[in-house]
Amino acid sequence: MLSELLELFAKESPISVMMRGMMEKVFRPERLDNIFKTHAKVQYERELLFSSLVNLLSLVVCGIQPSVNAAYRKKSKELNVTRNAVYEKLNGVESEVSRALLKETAAELSELVDVMGGRSAPLLKGYEVRILDGNGLAATERRLKVLREVASAPLPGKSLVVLDPMRRLAVDIFPCEDGHAQERRLFKQVLAEVEPGQLWMADRNMCTQEFLCKIAQKEAGFVIREHQGLPHTALTPLKRVATLEAGELFEQTVKVQFEGEAIEVRRVVLNLAKPTRHGDKEIVVLTNLPQEDADAECVVQLYRQRWQVEGLFLTVTMNFEGEIKTLAYPKAALFSFTMALVAYNILAMVKGALASVHGVEKIEAGLSDFYVVDELQGVYRGMMIAIPAVHWQDFQQLSLEALAQQLQDLATGVNLKLFCKQPRKKKTKKKPPLKRDPQKPHVSTAKLLSRQ
Repeated sequence: MLSELLELFAKESPISVMMRGMMEKVFRPERLDNIFKTHAKVQYERELLFSSLVNLLSLVVCGIQPSVNAAYRKKSKELNVTRNAVYEKLNGVESEVSRALLKETAAELSELVDVMGGRSAPLLKGYEVRILDGNGLAATERRLKVLREVASAPLPGKSLVVLDPMRRLAVDIFPCEDGHAQERRLFKQVLAEVEPGQLWMADRNMCTQEFLCKIAQKEAGFVIREHQGLPHTALTPLKRVATLEAGELFEQTVKVQFEGEAIEVRRVVLNLAKPTRHGDKEIVVLTNLPQEDADAECVVQLYRQRWQVEGLFLTVTMNFEGEIKTLAYPKAALFSFTMALVAYNILAMVKGALASVHGVEKIEAGLSDFYVVDELQGVYRGMMIAIPAVHWQDFQQLSLEALAQQLQDLATGVNLKLFCKQPRKKKTKKKPPLKRDPQKPHVSTAKLLSRQ
């Protein structure tokens, strides 16, 4: 049961109450501090708890406060530490702690999605699909002494992110503090997480002999775009199997081997009727899926679903502050990006609750992430002034079943029309380029309107 104050806000802005309630559940102090104690190897807690740091940074990542400094000013009395202490703690958050924060919170949220019945249809029956992609963090400001004399853009790090498309959650991250490191350097960490019965999908950057063979050895499947430099031996000739709207579809069997271990792989080639925007005339996908589980056309359709992870990065970039330019230390930058992924997962839970009430297809097709986050940002500050923190603490104690019911009750009061996407109209014809007259650099809008 919500308190009377929360009920009042829930009537006007149920989305904001859902988001804030989920933040209370996900960022509960006991769990966060336990994550830190379990995974931190160098850092320690003295005056500033890890849970307090997460709470502060969440305000910046969600766009409620414009900067870390602004969030500190708002929370300074509550934190009772200096600004320098906050930045020192932030700059030293270890990558293992950041990863554990995402992984452990995502595991709980995955259960919540299942309880609510908000899962999307499986991409391939009988397989737990995981989509893997890399993300390089944007260049930061030159706030560190070692950067002030460097003209090149300073890169604070990169990571590999794993998306569960059925639950629409970022379930794992493999952070790397070296912004110049190759993504392949992280493959051993990824392979440690591969389980039998999973299906891993990725772009060509992930296509190596070792990665393909190790996934197959773990009795898992893969659908990965072929890298031109991948050595393989053809076992059968390339044979046309279908004609699609996108182009001609071919298939053959090839052999890929690593350290004496060889696997047979199906090589599916789509000769495109129209080149991609990057000029590619064909798309080549490698898979070890049996023919009875996925024919060549199904393999191509599966690979096309890889765009979902690009949608994740777009949402994180456009709607959350995951790349804070003032955080130049790699550990701090990776921590803030991980926090943005957790915020994305909270948003996914709200969408999952809405999907369980209003229908999965309706939410996936029409709900705008921008308008949902904008609602939270516009309401949050006033809501937290009007509703003391004690009223939100009940969310921490709710079981997953009770929380699912509460979210669904709130979801019934959401007016979806307020959060619908605004589709762009298709342009019927291209306009000719405008001609500029150097003798008339300006024009009066009022005169043009009067002539019309």
